[in-house]
Amino acid sequence: MSEQEPRELPEPGPPSAPQGRVLAAVAAGGALGALVRHGAMVLWPAPGHGFPWTVFVANVTGCALIGVLMVLTVERGRITHMLVRPFLGVGVLGGYTTFSTYAVDVSGLLARQEAAVAMAYAAGTAVAALGSVWAAAVATRTWLDRGARPGPRGTRGSRGTRDTRGSRDTRSEGRTV
Repeated sequence: MSEQEPRELPEPGPPSAPQGRVLAAVAAGGALGALVRHGAMVLWPAPGHGFPWTVFVANVTGCALIGVLMVLTVERGRITHMLVRPFLGVGVLGGYTTFSTYAVDVSGLLARQEAAVAMAYAAGTAVAALGSVWAAAVATRTWLDRGARPGPRGTRGSRGTRDTRGSRDTRSEGRTV
């Protein structure tokens, strides 16, 4: 569970950056993400039949990265620049992951009468993508919280604690809480 209750998370709203800058960030990120995915598909082409592994891996790894990004930006506020989410989240990761190619792949598998592979791909992608975003978010929270856990007999250990802005609070270092 995160440090903040869900009711304490900021409400989504319009970006605070001027719209032209946001649009430019999304466009630049989208181009970069799509190029990376296309490069992966060129280097690791899917066979003419069977499971489309390249798109599957792109979608699952992209979702994992989205989980990390959302914890760092929305939940914990570790990354606060106003263009990070539009550039990385919507742009790079939106261009890298691909629902359209996933849908075309499922359709192609069905057209070639590979129904079992098509259903495994359709369901497997959804389950793996949702699982990866969840697991990456949990892992990111755990990694960020690693220095905030009390040590033996209620001490904080030698690293101290961090406040929500990431600065060190050394007042409790080496002392019992």
